[in-house]
Amino acid sequence: MKLLRINHLGIAAPGLEEAMDRMRRLFGMEPEHREAVPEQKVNTAFYPVGESRLEWLETTDPEGPIGKFLAKRGPGIHHVCFEVDDIDGAVAELMAKGVRMVDTQPRRGAHGCRVAFIHPAETGGMLVELSQGGYESDLEIAEAHNHASHHA
Repeated sequence: MKLLRINHLGIAAPGLEEAMDRMRRLFGMEPEHREAVPEQKVNTAFYPVGESRLEWLETTDPEGPIGKFLAKRGPGIHHVCFEVDDIDGAVAELMAKGVRMVDTQPRRGAHGCRVAFIHPAETGGMLVELSQGGYESDLEIAEAHNHASHHA
């Protein structure tokens, strides 16, 4: 398994509008991408920061993963996402090592990426997402930056 970069930090927020207002007020930034991810019971807003992103997460269901996180821990960093070169190989390699996974098979994430989560018990308490493909490929990031800079 090869970790390519930190793809994003996932941040649980009570509401996207409040989080987006904060990003606008503090940094003058608008989200580059917003998406509902019904499979994970969240709405997301992504902000570019260098080669990485901040992903603000708003729950659509108090019983969903972000709803439960907010109830237990409050707002804050929910997960770190590492981009990998081969998600299927990464999951197989970790499972062969006996690593406890939230996802034993990759599933769809935001931007059409394929994702899998490592259980926080394996990482010292931090939820780790592995991601491959979708919008977050380097070529598409470069194109998004070029498009945004021409329309700024």
